[in-house]
Amino acid sequence: MPLARISWGIVVVICLIGVAVLLIAGYQGYAALSGAVGIAAAINLT
Repeated sequence: MPLARISWGIVVVICLIGVAVLLIAGYQGYAALSGAVGIAAAINLT
């Protein structure tokens, strides 16, 4: 597995954790933004 794919995977996981934390804290807008960044990063995994 190349290093670039591993790094994008880490970004996706961090974004998912951020979405969960932001939703728990009540920040729906920031959670949606973090989710969008995670989706954009996940595109690079294919």
